[in-house]
Amino acid sequence: MSKCMKDTFGRNIDYLRISITQRCNLACTYCMPKEISEEKEDVLTYDEIIELVEIFAQSGIRKIKLTGGEPLVRKNVSVLVKNLLKVKGIEEVTLTTNGILLDAQVEDLYAAGIRHINVSLDTLDEEIYHRITGQYGVSRVWKGILHALSLGMHIKINLVAVKERTRKEIIELVNLAKEYPLHVRFIELMPIGMGKQQKRLEEEVVRSWIKDAYGELKEVHKSLGNGPCSYYGFQGYIGFISALSHEFCANCSRLRLTADGFLKPCLQYSYGCDLKEPLKKHDVEEVRHRIANMVYHKPKSHAFLSEDHKDKETKPMSKIGG
Repeated sequence: MSKCMKDTFGRNIDYLRISITQRCNLACTYCMPKEISEEKEDVLTYDEIIELVEIFAQSGIRKIKLTGGEPLVRKNVSVLVKNLLKVKGIEEVTLTTNGILLDAQVEDLYAAGIRHINVSLDTLDEEIYHRITGQYGVSRVWKGILHALSLGMHIKINLVAVKERTRKEIIELVNLAKEYPLHVRFIELMPIGMGKQQKRLEEEVVRSWIKDAYGELKEVHKSLGNGPCSYYGFQGYIGFISALSHEFCANCSRLRLTADGFLKPCLQYSYGCDLKEPLKKHDVEEVRHRIANMVYHKPKSHAFLSEDHKDKETKPMSKIGG
């Protein structure tokens, strides 16, 4: 029988998000301060990541998502993917990306074993995309998405729902799920880092715009991945991940490992533990102990809406891992 990790609330912790870099080739207004994108990094090596994942897998982790920053700015990501999938107990490795470098790397990623990719794309308008990210890149991102679809990959487009998004932009993105076998997901803006400076677009507003264009949304009772998302169907699906207004912490199965080896049991809270230090000392038992301790201290839920709650994360999302 395979091992599993249960936290104190009975949740099965089997999903690990690993940030492999804090760097990014974009500077989105809600995420990445320019000065961070230019910082030098002291990140886990690929060998260290593999060694940690072997320990995590022995404890019960089965699914891995590679994040950043932008993971594809780091060299040889496909080699890391291939080696992660060799680890006994790891069943799936997925990737989240802004898509700028996807077209050039997607065949290597597919050959390595990636079948599911999340692509961040907030708009199909090049000028608006430039204002958000600091670059022109919609055509490059879309080329990568089409390339991935042609290989049979499962694609989810993630849109951060900020107040500035218009009905026109939203419907244009929804149309992608109507015209292509991909999913479009509206991610509620998290009040972390630069996200605190912007206002979120409420899920109910987005739903009303979609309803006006297409009629009543009908929920699809189907598993479409590891994330906490409600889906509604066309050819592809429309999804909402609204962590603040529609909390889903009761079903959270994840831990987060930052690029420099810090393990976080919850996105919101600043506390966690360093795994890099005992790993460098080859102290596997201490690594196991620290992982188990973080699972034990995984909170019941976030407290984003509580103004006076202590231990709130102050780092930008790019340093935590998206």
